[in-house]
Amino acid sequence: MSEPLAERLRPRTLDDYIGQRHLVGEGAVLRKMIDAGRISSFILWGPPGVGKTTLAQIIAHRLETPFYTLSAVSSGVKDVRDVIERAQKGRFFNEASPILFIDEIHRFSKSQQDSLLGAVEKGIVTLIGATTENPSFEVIRPLLSRCQLYVLKSLEREDLEELLHRAITKDVILKERNIRLEETSALLRFSGGDARKLLNILELVVESSSAEELIITDEMVVNCLQQNPLAYDKDGEMHYDIISAFIKSIRGSDPDAALYWMARMIEGGEDPQFIARRLVISAAEDIGLANPNALLLANAAFDAVMKIGWPEGRIPLAECAVYLATSPKSNSAYLGINHALELVRQTGNQPVPLHLRNAPTELMKNLGYSDGYQYPHDFAGHFTPQQYMPDMLKDERIWHGQHSPAEEKLYERMVNYWGKRFEK
Repeated sequence: MSEPLAERLRPRTLDDYIGQRHLVGEGAVLRKMIDAGRISSFILWGPPGVGKTTLAQIIAHRLETPFYTLSAVSSGVKDVRDVIERAQKGRFFNEASPILFIDEIHRFSKSQQDSLLGAVEKGIVTLIGATTENPSFEVIRPLLSRCQLYVLKSLEREDLEELLHRAITKDVILKERNIRLEETSALLRFSGGDARKLLNILELVVESSSAEELIITDEMVVNCLQQNPLAYDKDGEMHYDIISAFIKSIRGSDPDAALYWMARMIEGGEDPQFIARRLVISAAEDIGLANPNALLLANAAFDAVMKIGWPEGRIPLAECAVYLATSPKSNSAYLGINHALELVRQTGNQPVPLHLRNAPTELMKNLGYSDGYQYPHDFAGHFTPQQYMPDMLKDERIWHGQHSPAEEKLYERMVNYWGKRFEK
């Protein structure tokens, strides 16, 4: 039986590597380290199928150093120590440290991560970790502080189209078939920026036809996937599709669907903490100020799962999912912080107005620091109008209230305070 298409097309060099130009393109930070022949420990954070494992393998091959692999799903502390011992014994003086690649490092327990610390700190191994989860939450701080963090992005349309063209013209099996890509929209849509999933779908479509000349269209792809809904998900990436359906069901106020997708995750052996974290995110992002209690309940559900464990932990998770799905929705805080971040990136470090600055020294007072600041509690209603934004942005609006009963009250208070500024 031949290897899967995704494995046959796995790049062996950086020149063949598709995407992530911000990291491995000419002059990029990671490319410079690799070209210099020395790398420090780092963690690759990004969605599935964007080349984390491939990049680690290319680096090991390029540096001609021993390469050890551990999966956080199936490895324990003993496995970590065994690999470190082998790496230490097999290393020659003044030789580059062996690379230890840990896939799904976010699934490593604290004790497993602790067992890595000494080896990474002493340079016995160079750690490359791969994760689809935010390392700030999943990787212990001492280990994270010893590693650089590089963020990988979903592949762009042109990257995926280049990969498709490479598959039908360079793969040892597919190039023997007369394949023409007449339409690619369905292939790209179902792949979701995941190169592995894209190649799995292409392979499924090709295998489903015995035609001498295979013309791939969007309709053909859709029909093929409807007949084989799980076939293209060979590596279990449906995990990400199901969590997406779960969150979108909550956002769409459908408690039945939310419970269904939660049950799918539970039956599939999903980590309860993963579900709980997603509920906390949803409470802040999608319910927000329309029902601030949602975030409190989501945090309480997270704490309850940590305290009572499984299987009883499914009950507070279900309670939270139903509460979030049936709550009014607002993403005004989410949109507000995104707008504020973009504003900061566009306008740079605007100076803080003098009256808002502290004046702990006489010199600062003489320079006008804090001069003219009005203490709101000294005024009726604990409010007095004054400028809080930088001078250049004093008329900028960032937060826009949305139409839910709780948020309307907040908005009305702002109109009462600020008048026309909030009536825009």
